[in-house]
Amino acid sequence: MSIYEKVITMGHEQVVFFSDPTCNLKAIVAIHDTTLGPALGGTRMWQYASEEEALRDVLRLSKGMTYKAAVSGLHLGGGKAVIIGDPKKDKSEALFRSYGRFLESLNGRYITAEDVNITVDDIEHIYVETSNVVGVAKIRGGSGNPAPYTALGVFRGLEASCTQVWGDRSPSGKTVALQGVGSVGFELSKLLHEHGAKIIFTDISEKNIARMKEHIPSAEFVDPSKIYDVECDIFSPCALGASINDDTIDRIKSKIVCGAANNQLDKDYHGEELKKRNILYAPDYLINAGGLMNVSIEFEGWSDSKSRRMIDSIYNTTLDIFKLSNDEALPVNEATDRMAERRIASIKEIKTTTLGNVAHRFPGRSNK
Repeated sequence: MSIYEKVITMGHEQVVFFSDPTCNLKAIVAIHDTTLGPALGGTRMWQYASEEEALRDVLRLSKGMTYKAAVSGLHLGGGKAVIIGDPKKDKSEALFRSYGRFLESLNGRYITAEDVNITVDDIEHIYVETSNVVGVAKIRGGSGNPAPYTALGVFRGLEASCTQVWGDRSPSGKTVALQGVGSVGFELSKLLHEHGAKIIFTDISEKNIARMKEHIPSAEFVDPSKIYDVECDIFSPCALGASINDDTIDRIKSKIVCGAANNQLDKDYHGEELKKRNILYAPDYLINAGGLMNVSIEFEGWSDSKSRRMIDSIYNTTLDIFKLSNDEALPVNEATDRMAERRIASIKEIKTTTLGNVAHRFPGRSNK
C-alpha cells in the first residue's frame, strides 16, 4: 500500500514531512481530523528502524488522538508528530527550534505537546518559535510535565474497572502487573501504592528500575519477557503499543487490562478476544486522556484544580462505555470507537447543515 493509500484509508486530512539537514531534523506531522477543533497531540522522538515504521506509528497515533479528544468531550481534533532520531544523541536546541518553525508554518492546524522522550525543556525550545505548543513550563503559564495528570486519568479508569468487576472502586489488595515504569508508569505506581495495591513491575531502563526500587521498595521486579505470565488481578501496559497481540493474549492471567500505553491492541479483533476470555479492557485512549485534558485548558488559563476536576470525569465516562459495551454486546474497544464516532458525526452534520444554509442564503452568481 502506498503512502497516499494509507493516508486515505485511515481518513487523515494532512501528513507533512519536515527535514532540516543543518540540525539532522527528520519529522512527520499527521493531522487526522479537525472536525471538533484544531488537532492536538504530542511529539515523540524515537530511533525508528525505518521511515516506514515512523510513518505507520504517527498515522496510528494521530487517529487515536482524534478518538481520544472526541470521547473525552474536548473541542479538539487529533494529530501527532514523530521526530526520527536517537533522543540520547540527536537532541539540540537547533533541532527543536527548527521543528518549532515548521510547526508555525501549519498556521495553528496542529498543536503539539510532550510525548515519549520529549521533556519540558525540549518544549521550551519549540515554544521560542511557535505558540502552537502546550505543556510549557509552569513559570510561563503552562502546565509543565503532563505525566502526573495522565497517570491520574489512568487511575480513574482503573477505579472504574474495579467497580465494574468487583463492585468496589478501590484497588486495595489487588495485584497490578505494570509493564513499564517510565514517566507515566512511575506516577501510576505511586497512586497504586498509596491506595494499597501490590505492584509487580518491569522495564528495560536501569534508571527506571532503580527509581522504583528506591521509592517503592515493596514493588517486585520481573524480567520484561515474564511480565505477561504474572499472576495478577490487573495487567497494566504502560510502555509502547501493541502489547496485546497473538503471541501474548493467551499468557495474560488478569481480570482487567488497564494501562497508559497508546494502541494496546495490536489488532481490533484482540478486543473481542479479551471479551471472550472475560478480561475487561479499559479503553486506552480514554483513560490515558488525562494529559490531553490537562494541556487543553492552557489557552484559556490553566489551573491544577480545574485540570483535576476534568480528569475525574474519566471515571464516569469509563463506566458509561462499559454500559454501552454490555447494552450493545460490543467489545469495549468497539463501544469506545462508537461513542467517539457518534460525537464527530453529529458535529459534522451540524457543520454541513450550517454551510448549506449559508450557501442557500448567499447563492453564487449566475454565469449568464
